[in-house]
Amino acid sequence: MYKTLATFALMALATGAEAQLASKKSLTLGAAKQIAAAAEEEARKNNWNVVIVILDDGGNLVYLQKMDGTQIGSIAVAQAKAQSAISFKRPTKVFEDALVGGRQAILKLPGAIPVEGGIPLENGGTMIGAIGVSGVTSQQDGQIAGAGAKAAAAMK
Repeated sequence: MYKTLATFALMALATGAEAQLASKKSLTLGAAKQIAAAAEEEARKNNWNVVIVILDDGGNLVYLQKMDGTQIGSIAVAQAKAQSAISFKRPTKVFEDALVGGRQAILKLPGAIPVEGGIPLENGGTMIGAIGVSGVTSQQDGQIAGAGAKAAAAMK
C-alpha cells in the first residue's frame, strides 16, 4: 500500500513539474492607439464622426476615443459592441445577420449585440482584444472597425 502511495506521489510531482505558464501576446496601450488610429483614418477619409473603443482579451477597456461631434450615446454602444465581439469571439455582424435572417433567439443571448461594428482583434492566430465603433450606420461602423482589425492583424 505504501509503495502505491509513493508511486502516486511521485507521479503527481512529475506532472506538476511539467506544468508551465503559457506565454501569450497581449494588447498594449501603444498598440491600442495604433489600432484606433487606423480606424480613425478610415472614419476621417469618409467624414464620419465616431467613438472607437479598444478592449483587451479579457474585455477590459484599454482605449476609448470620441471624435468631435459624435453623440455621447455612441460611447456606451461602442463599448457594448466591443464587449460582444470579445465575449463571443466573433464580429457583431454575425448576430445582426442572424436577426435579419429571422433568428429572434439572438436577442436572448446575454451580451450579444446584433448591430455591426464590433470585431475581435487577432494577431498571428491569437485573439488579443476587440474593437467597437459607433456613430454612423452599422455598416459604416463595421467598415471603420474593419480598418482597425486589419491594423491589429498586421502588427509585429
